[in-house]
Amino acid sequence: MNDSLDNGYKLGGKSFTVVAINTAATAGEWIKSKLGTFSNLDYKYSPHDLVTEVDKGAETLIRNLISTHFPQHSFLGEEGVEPGPDASAQALADLSDSEYLWIVDPIDGTTNYVHGFPFFVVSIALAYKGEVIVGVIYDPSRDELFVAEKGKGAYVKGKRMSVSAENKLIDSLVGSGFPADRNYALPINLTGIQALAPKVRNIRVAGSAALHLAYVAAGRLSGFWEIGLNSWDMAAGSLLIQEAGGKVTDTEGKPYSLGVRNVMATNGNIHQELQEELGLCGGTGF
Repeated sequence: MNDSLDNGYKLGGKSFTVVAINTAATAGEWIKSKLGTFSNLDYKYSPHDLVTEVDKGAETLIRNLISTHFPQHSFLGEEGVEPGPDASAQALADLSDSEYLWIVDPIDGTTNYVHGFPFFVVSIALAYKGEVIVGVIYDPSRDELFVAEKGKGAYVKGKRMSVSAENKLIDSLVGSGFPADRNYALPINLTGIQALAPKVRNIRVAGSAALHLAYVAAGRLSGFWEIGLNSWDMAAGSLLIQEAGGKVTDTEGKPYSLGVRNVMATNGNIHQELQEELGLCGGTGF
């Protein structure tokens, strides 16, 4: 961990960033230890949107660890919200007046986790008056910790991250997803994938939006977009990318906020070209 992050945002002498790091690492190791042992597999929004008792246990663990340090802070976790986009939007709206709000996805990539496909992460963000100030994504399979603090850069394994340098889509490796909402978000996203596939170097769909965002920040992807995501999918990753020199907006190019659902994140250089191509094919979701 880079020392420049150790003296950041604090409350009562406790560093928000250090608590987020320790919590993500503890939850990630616990999740990894349970790999292949879960017994209850349920559907959430659709048969493509899964949840296990490990998701729920990890969220309880994270909530308890954070509340031990910051009992007055608000908490928004995926497993505490009813399935579906309307419930997600309402849950965020209900907490919109919170001074400090922790936004957590205990396992982003549950379907991967269920199948033993090692692309799943813990995502923890802290927003202050609606603006993300700390973002941590932990990949237990590779023991990679991605950390950003507002104004202090973004780091992976203690090394400063920087977005990639590609200037054109045709030279870019980009990420996207297959949304769980099969009726609305998926067809729009597939439209974008079909239109963009011939215009980029290639497209990757690894099944974890948070990990894709971390990879944009680390320069491993030039960009990422997806329709119908939630705040807990994006909050930590959005800060990672911004602090690594990249750009995050909605798919129309409007500034990122916690309420964004259709997201576009890039190294900045290809942002306009990606947005234009999504607009031309009807892939923005707007």
